[in-house]
Amino acid sequence: MQNPFESGHIKNYILLYASVVVIMILFFIASTLFNDIQSHDKKKFDTQKKEKVEVAEEEKEEVQKPKFKLLDKAY
Repeated sequence: MQNPFESGHIKNYILLYASVVVIMILFFIASTLFNDIQSHDKKKFDTQKKEKVEVAEEEKEEVQKPKFKLLDKAY
């Protein structure tokens, strides 16, 4: 096996690494440059409606019976 430092292969490895880094940087620049971030309006949640839904869920829980019955003793 030849020493890569003596045979000149190290230059090819460095060029390959540098080209991969340059391509990654170009993709990052392209993704940030052409990505138009649109501003969105702040959403306001209706808290009164939420309270009504919570009350309705509590009523449902009181009416529902458990689906499973536990055994008297464990096996």
